Amino acid sequence: MITLNEVMETNTMVSKMNLDVRTITMGISLLDCVGKDVQETCDNIYKKITESAKDLVKTGQEITKLYGIPIIHKRISVTPIALVGGSVCKSTDDFVMIAKTLDKAAAEVGVNFIGGYSALVSKGMTPADKLLIESIPQALSETNVVCSSVNCGSTKTGINMDAVRLIGEKIKEAAEMTKDQGSIACAKFVVFCNAPDDNPFMAGAFHGVTEADRIINVGVSGPGVVKQALEEVRGESFEVLCETIKKTAFKITRVGQLVAKEASKRLGVPFGIVDLSLAPTPAIGDSVADILHEIGVEYAGAPGTTAALALLNDQVKKGGIMASSYVGGLSGAFIPVSEDQGMIDAAEKGCLTIEKLEAMTCVCSVGLDMIAIPGETKATTISGIIADEMAIGMINQKTTAVRIIPVIGKKEGESVEFGGLLGYAPIMKVNNFDCADFVNRTGRIPAPVHSFKN
Repeated sequence: MITLNEVMETNTMVSKMNLDVRTITMGISLLDCVGKDVQETCDNIYKKITESAKDLVKTGQEITKLYGIPIIHKRISVTPIALVGGSVCKSTDDFVMIAKTLDKAAAEVGVNFIGGYSALVSKGMTPADKLLIESIPQALSETNVVCSSVNCGSTKTGINMDAVRLIGEKIKEAAEMTKDQGSIACAKFVVFCNAPDDNPFMAGAFHGVTEADRIINVGVSGPGVVKQALEEVRGESFEVLCETIKKTAFKITRVGQLVAKEASKRLGVPFGIVDLSLAPTPAIGDSVADILHEIGVEYAGAPGTTAALALLNDQVKKGGIMASSYVGGLSGAFIPVSEDQGMIDAAEKGCLTIEKLEAMTCVCSVGLDMIAIPGETKATTISGIIADEMAIGMINQKTTAVRIIPVIGKKEGESVEFGGLLGYAPIMKVNNFDCADFVNRTGRIPAPVHSFKN
């Protein structure tokens, strides 16, 4: 039974603490869409997406009206397109044709983003994988809501350094092709190590090959709710601090589970997972950095930040898994610089650096997220940053990622405006000492010894 107090508490979290369901994401398998050529494949893809997701946006709006819980985004993830286009795409133009089909289908059903223009290459690249990666700059610069990802490392297989090197080059190309828009194409692309199959959050969402034909995944948020709860226990012991975060995460996740099951029932699509990540926005009071400040550090990046983030991430997970039997995706705390006003403030103060962010990614759920860097940064330097983050994920058996934006024409100390959920970002300093000899080695970094658990 839901009590009156619980109803009032949830209403307060929504109205005063920025609680929302960040996304309902419908995963759609496109493996049965492969035709005799690219055109037939595109026709099949468009038909399946538009038929499967025709009621997704309307359902989200109805659930918001029913429960009073804002559902900010309605999204679609699809099977990694390198797998779908592998037998019919013979050029980068063929893959771009599929990207434009995804964009058209997304516009037809009214979703905010569609993810899955992706390749899984942690151990090696097929010709189709390589073509897709080479097509990413054009695909992202000529579409509006398509998001792309590449998984180029895992604990079981090691790190594909050939892919890492190529991706560094393609990020620079994507930045150049959208330089008149703040190099925004790079904001729609992420590189993963140990990518989950069921991630509802962009830009890294794709529909894994182990998933059902269609699935509903939900991503919740709520940094403001956690911060507000911690204000009530300011100065208390770590035990009280941890219990407060855990109980708050439980409540947030229950909201997500409620929305997910209602959406699943209305759409006739199986419920997959709830991702209980604390996903910030540029709105004041909706910041993970502000939670870290409330825990006790002056700014994100100050000594103690990594420990505070580790504590936060762990308690969020503990509370979430008590609330739902099907927690998945990334689930923890996001630390995107451009999307979190507290992170922006810390970076502008000089307290938060890329090196400190890298240390923080060792203990949280994601990686270097929405980092704007000088446009003159070399491709090999970008690849080196990616390789470092992949190594953290590989060795620690966790998901890590890089979404980095070399903003053409901008230098350290300037800023770039992306707008909307993506916010604005200070251009952060990059260590430009050379790593080209390392990045230009061919092959892959082997899997660590603790990966052999069969």
